[in-house]
Amino acid sequence: MTDSTHQTAPADGKDRVVIFDTTLRDGEQSPGATMTHAEKLEIAGLLDEMGVDIIEAGFPIASEGDFRAVSEIAKRAETSVICGLARAQLKDIDRCWEAVKHARRPRIHTFIGTSPLHRAIPNLTRDEMAERIHETVTHARNLCDNVQWSPMDATRTEWDYLCRVVEIAIKAGASTINIPDTVGYTAPVESADLIRRLIAEVPGADDVIFATHCHNDLGMATANSLAAVAGGARQIECTINGLGERAGNTALEEVVMAMKVRGDIMPYSTGIDTTKIMNISRRVAAVSGFAVQFNKAIVGKNAFAHESGIHQDGMLKNAETFEIMRPEDVGIAGTSLPLGKHSGRAALRAKLKDLGIEVGDNQLKDIFVRFKDLADRKKEVYDDDILALVRTSGEGEDHLELINLKVICGTGPAEAVLEMEVDGVEHSATCEGDGPVDATFKAVRAIHPNEARLQLYQVNAVTEGTDAQATVSVRLEEDGMIATGQSADTDTVVASAKAYINALNRLIVRRAKTGSDTAEVSYKDLA
Repeated sequence: MTDSTHQTAPADGKDRVVIFDTTLRDGEQSPGATMTHAEKLEIAGLLDEMGVDIIEAGFPIASEGDFRAVSEIAKRAETSVICGLARAQLKDIDRCWEAVKHARRPRIHTFIGTSPLHRAIPNLTRDEMAERIHETVTHARNLCDNVQWSPMDATRTEWDYLCRVVEIAIKAGASTINIPDTVGYTAPVESADLIRRLIAEVPGADDVIFATHCHNDLGMATANSLAAVAGGARQIECTINGLGERAGNTALEEVVMAMKVRGDIMPYSTGIDTTKIMNISRRVAAVSGFAVQFNKAIVGKNAFAHESGIHQDGMLKNAETFEIMRPEDVGIAGTSLPLGKHSGRAALRAKLKDLGIEVGDNQLKDIFVRFKDLADRKKEVYDDDILALVRTSGEGEDHLELINLKVICGTGPAEAVLEMEVDGVEHSATCEGDGPVDATFKAVRAIHPNEARLQLYQVNAVTEGTDAQATVSVRLEEDGMIATGQSADTDTVVASAKAYINALNRLIVRRAKTGSDTAEVSYKDLA
């Protein structure tokens, strides 16, 4: 078995930095970002196609669903190393191996919290934890020749103990040592120095790859990751759009483009096809329900927009005046020409291709029907409108479906008259509420009673103008399960109803799987 993440220098002579994407594991741990089985397979396929070296596909022992997804991704991957996460327990590692062993290039990633705060969770002494690390890394290495080990909360671990456990993991057979800034506590100068000192002081460090895994709690994840590379790390752990717990992780698009644009001071290269960045960014935003902020670096809607008169004048004379990279470099179409109601299916397919999106015939048929409906209501359909249609296509199993909605509102309470189909049977309800959206949601609950709590309701205009589509995201929580729904429509209330119903559909599906797909892991099991 060979590992594709070897460190031979590319033809340009630059050091190779391995890109380890954990969107499907750490990214999916964001509250409400849980993806369906089909969505995980789709995202994994896109990551593989764009040249990601290692895909951390999930946490196999967490649930049957996670195990199935990791196993299927492992079977399908063409070039990427497929990695599964496992706690420092033999049963976790065995389960992880069962899932990833189908991959052409499998990896086991095992971890344990080594800082004083994290050692207290399983209530292990330093020596007991050191023994656990040796035992579990050795076990993983006996199963797989590509083993990664992480001391969780490494940046708050005592220096002498960190060196000790890193040495133990190397001697036990780990080929990659990942140094996580689990709580986003460190700063760039510390990040670089930490990696540099570990390489210099730990016996056997020259024989392994050091990785960096940074969280963005203080807004320094990208800076910390790049600093770690300057210190000698040659693997960056990251996620699409910076998705992840709390404030998120290092954003893949940011570190990759930083090294590409500033190769003069960061002489490193990756295997990423950057022209595929925008497509996967949009898709991850759609399936996770986490919209990308407009001013997000690289992939935000405004990242290549110029409104200031001075900026526009400069751009017209020379694009390099205010752009350090071309939109085409990250997969953004150079123009935004609208389609209209007379445009045909071939034109729509061509437009999707220009936007870097490939769809199958069935999905194109669904998008085209809704495109025609939108074009009848909207004079011009722009690129962002098309993207909104793609984001809300193929939304899965529909136990609930909106048939018709009529809202009456004015100075008094709003009234919603809703017709909805529940498992093929039509129902109707009329409810009053504090505004049209409140009345609509009450009508949905009247037809389909539920205890789901609304955690998020967010509206974004897709384009400008009074006929612009609104994209609505809704996040619901019920009995510990979280689901996100998203929809777009020129009528904000209709989009809200569809998004709410979409989230309920996802909750229904997950509730049906609860018996075989519940989380099994707990830190208490580490003891």
